[in-house]
Amino acid sequence: MEKVKAKHKILAPKISKGLEELVFDNNHIQDNDSFCDGVITDCIIENQRAQHVSFDQIIFKNVVFKNVDFRVMELTDVRFENCDLSNGDLSAAVIHRVEVINCKILGLNLSEATLRNVLFDDCNGRYISFRFSDCKQVNFNNCLLHNGDFQKSNFSKMSFLDSNLEQVEFSGTKLKGIDLTSCEIDGIGARIEDLNGVIVSLLQAASLSKLMGVIVKV
Repeated sequence: MEKVKAKHKILAPKISKGLEELVFDNNHIQDNDSFCDGVITDCIIENQRAQHVSFDQIIFKNVVFKNVDFRVMELTDVRFENCDLSNGDLSAAVIHRVEVINCKILGLNLSEATLRNVLFDDCNGRYISFRFSDCKQVNFNNCLLHNGDFQKSNFSKMSFLDSNLEQVEFSGTKLKGIDLTSCEIDGIGARIEDLNGVIVSLLQAASLSKLMGVIVKV
């Protein structure tokens, strides 16, 4: 089978070269704090709770976010590399030109978030939540999204490539024009009207027929 390619190009983060390393000693982060133009590496950011925190032109490398609640966060021109954001609360975040590369994002809460030009590449995102999110030009490449929640989200120019979408819930989210042929989709949840125009293989179509109560005899 010909390898599926993303249909929609996304904008990469605009990050200046030669950024200085920021010493992040895990001081208490407060509401409306802003961090910009730097690299944050090899540290643990834990037990933090703040709203409207912003990061602009920041590279995170080998950073663990533990027990963090950063609701309504703003991320612009940011790259996460080999980070662990599992179980963090980034609900209602505004995320623009961001790359998440080889990261653990298990159970990450991105419900009601707004995402524009975002790449998730080679990430473990089981149980991730995008419920009620607004996603435009977002690519998932080689990601594990088993048991994820995309219910009642708005998709525009979305791509899922070589990703595991087993048991993912899409109810209330229109999948028209999205190519899932390179993905595992067993057990996904969706309404019949949500599947109108989705692109799947013959084998996947047989699996989806269960959602319509159709029994396929071989």
